[in-house]
Amino acid sequence: MGTLILSATAVLVVMGFSNQVLWLAAAALLYLYVRYGRTGGGSSSASSSGSPAGGGPAQPASYRAYRDRRDQQAKWERRYRRERPHETRRQERGGSNK
Repeated sequence: MGTLILSATAVLVVMGFSNQVLWLAAAALLYLYVRYGRTGGGSSSASSSGSPAGGGPAQPASYRAYRDRRDQQAKWERRYRRERPHETRRQERGGSNK
């Protein structure tokens, strides 16, 4: 996929000599590829801390990272149920009586 992105960027740059908007498209494509397109392989501080830097969902680098996040989420959900039993029961009933 990286080769496809780089090829598309090269085409946009070549075509950009006649239209400057294509230069912006090439820069945006490279930015999005660097920011979201590369998975695994690289070691980043976001994968070692256990939470993605952007705050959004990200593909885990390994099964261990996935398990760590899954366990952390389960821990938060158990804590929420323990601290807010009435809210939890209301949500389980499916009724929103606001």
